[in-house]
Amino acid sequence: MSKIKNPRISEVPVDPMFIDRWSPRAFSTEPVPEESLRTLFEAARWAPSCFGEEPWLFLYATKQEDLDLFRTLLVDGNRTWADRAPVLAFAFARLTFKHNDKPNRWAEFDSGAAWMSLALQASRLGLCTHGMGGFHEDKIYAALNVSREKYKAMAGIAIGWRGDASQLPPELAEKESPNNRKPLAEVAVEGKFGG
Repeated sequence: MSKIKNPRISEVPVDPMFIDRWSPRAFSTEPVPEESLRTLFEAARWAPSCFGEEPWLFLYATKQEDLDLFRTLLVDGNRTWADRAPVLAFAFARLTFKHNDKPNRWAEFDSGAAWMSLALQASRLGLCTHGMGGFHEDKIYAALNVSREKYKAMAGIAIGWRGDASQLPPELAEKESPNNRKPLAEVAVEGKFGG
């Protein structure tokens, strides 16, 4: 497997983990050790959350029977590459606070923080992750036995070792490198937004 050239350059110094993390589509089928997976979810466990609620729920599959089910929950476009990943997961956000059952409007925000913690820990271990919005929300709750009233399905996640881009369809293989980002001035504005 060839080394991918990372074109990313930060405008100001940041820890390289933020620039080096990216979301490949080429995955090796090599299994991920259970201890490594536990490390990823442990990192997610320590993400910040409103009232310490930790509203995130990650369901993951490594066994063939579970992978077969999880794969059917992805849209076809994602299956073209994610079916090779040795681990598939889905992230959910619990919609209400446990302590009073009132709506938790920060649940999705907090669950995103947990996902980022997982993604950064994976990168530190040499693993790759790729979050996916393309999944069958109409099927996921019943298929994975998750209450639609209590949880919102947020994303699918492919986890594994980076594979060879030549295994991807040509239109995806040509995009198999880290992408860049908007200028800092477009995402962080001091004071009022000028639009």
